[in-house]
Amino acid sequence: MSDIGEQRAFLAEAVPEVKVAVAHGQMAAHELEDIMTAFYDGQYDVLLSTSIVESGLDIPTANTLIVHRADMFGLAQLYQLRGRVGRSKARAYALFTVPAEKVLTPQAERRLKVLQSLDTLGAGFQLASHDLDIRGAGNLLGEEQSGHIKEVGYELYQQMLEEAVSALKAGGEAPEEGRWSPQITIGTAVMIPEAYVADLQLRLGLYRRLADLQAQRDIEAFAAELIDRFGPLPEEVQHLLEIVAIKALCVKANVEKVDVGPKGAVISFRDNVFVNPAGLLRWITGEGSLAKVRPDQKVVVIRDWEDTAKRMKGTAALMILLARLAEDGEKKAA
Repeated sequence: MSDIGEQRAFLAEAVPEVKVAVAHGQMAAHELEDIMTAFYDGQYDVLLSTSIVESGLDIPTANTLIVHRADMFGLAQLYQLRGRVGRSKARAYALFTVPAEKVLTPQAERRLKVLQSLDTLGAGFQLASHDLDIRGAGNLLGEEQSGHIKEVGYELYQQMLEEAVSALKAGGEAPEEGRWSPQITIGTAVMIPEAYVADLQLRLGLYRRLADLQAQRDIEAFAAELIDRFGPLPEEVQHLLEIVAIKALCVKANVEKVDVGPKGAVISFRDNVFVNPAGLLRWITGEGSLAKVRPDQKVVVIRDWEDTAKRMKGTAALMILLARLAEDGEKKAA
């Protein structure tokens, strides 16, 4: 809206023979309606408008759309704008412009590439999935959550869920009742990026293999294989492998959830049960003011973990300690 006057002046200078109509949301309703009707009737050659035309505009004779500063729009907006042309049998064109000297962000480049690839009928849901994967979805799938969606991305999680449902409908085995997955929240990206492994099916297979890894030597062997096949590990993949190792320790210690932040961690045990409560209390007592048990049976550990590396290393050390305490308890019980 701020530069619509400049664009009109540019058109008047560059193509003075073209009749230009201007439309934006600050116009009175009757004035806007008159302009749109006149454009529909062919009284104007060009409609210079803000994004208010992104939906509800059906002009079959409009065959060319130019979006100024396309890098400023979201994927869904660009998709809607592109749909304003090509609404008849005549071939249509949608041109997206960006400043020549501006370097696009990775997100902007990805939005434009996705939009270019979606040229089939009924691609709206696929676009929504890509948009959700690029932008994130607030608290539902954001940093405050944990589990599969956060770790693998929405598009891949959606396919994993679809395959699991299809397998169950086909008579496949349901997940084992005793099998469970701890939730680890550390506040960092843990995934295999598309830029590292481009093929979706291959990424899905790698996630499946990761889910079955328990021993540290197997995780290290998996990391070596990734390096050999795809190159040095990105930070997200390094974090993912560390989380897998931490989850294996959590299972041994019966830790159901770990919430980690700059000031320490909150540990929740599955069914509020720890096999060696006496050993756990001795350790907590030895920590003094740096550890305590809350009334809801969760263990709070106070630490200075301002950066991600400290959180990862510190969480792993805590889980190693708890796993050893649990192993000692099992030996005594036997």
